[in-house]
Amino acid sequence: MTTSKTWLITGASGGLGLALTTRVLAAGHRVVATSRAGTVPFEHPRLTVHRLDPADRDACRRVVQEARETTGGLDVLVNNAGYGLVGALEEVSEAEARAIVDVDLFGPLWMTQAALPIMRAQESGHIVQISSTGGVGAMPLLGLYNAAKWGLEGFTEALAGEVSPLGIRTTLVEIGAMDTHWATSGMRFSAPNTAYDDLREQLFGTTTVPWPSEPGATGGGTAPDDIADGIIAHVAAESGPLRLVLGDGAADQIGAVLERRRQDYASQPGFQRDED
Repeated sequence: MTTSKTWLITGASGGLGLALTTRVLAAGHRVVATSRAGTVPFEHPRLTVHRLDPADRDACRRVVQEARETTGGLDVLVNNAGYGLVGALEEVSEAEARAIVDVDLFGPLWMTQAALPIMRAQESGHIVQISSTGGVGAMPLLGLYNAAKWGLEGFTEALAGEVSPLGIRTTLVEIGAMDTHWATSGMRFSAPNTAYDDLREQLFGTTTVPWPSEPGATGGGTAPDDIADGIIAHVAAESGPLRLVLGDGAADQIGAVLERRRQDYASQPGFQRDED
């Protein structure tokens, strides 16, 4: 019989966050879910929902504390809240840059800082950071999103070394294409500069910003329920990799990025190996 655990999942109103909330409850656990509106589209006796702006450090601390007071502890924190931004580096405004870093990088940092004292006292816990293949490589016109995810990957790798001796597990979930609204209605766009129209056409098949999408359209890819099941199975296991790769094409994309990086380094003195 599965021991019931308390999960705190941010960004739970739709997409992966909603799928994970549903699947975790179905597995018999308790969920404290957050969204900007303070709602999710269903009710459940083991579900508590809080309003949260992940860029607000004080609010992050308050939600984590309320979760502990309500449930008596915190076993799994899933930092899922975030969004994408399409814009060449020249196009991105200061407000847009600060906003995405506040949510996609600082939000997980604030939640992690708030959860760690609880998990240290328990001598157990699991922090799950939702990253993507964009946290391993970078793509033109997604630079600020990549920057936030690379930052998330960096501090989480350091975190793993800091807290594993304390009984706390850490996971980066690097997701490929997933069938959610992230790439359609959930995407934000910088004001376009026509100098980058040819690149937009080449990468996305359109120069229109925002790109056209039908109401309710998704980006295609692996179903979020399947990604959620992979995360739950990983958390339930006694051990596993720091980087959990899930979703359509993710392994191939990451492999290609790492090979290009290896070749880049290998072309430089100090990295070249003598052939026998």
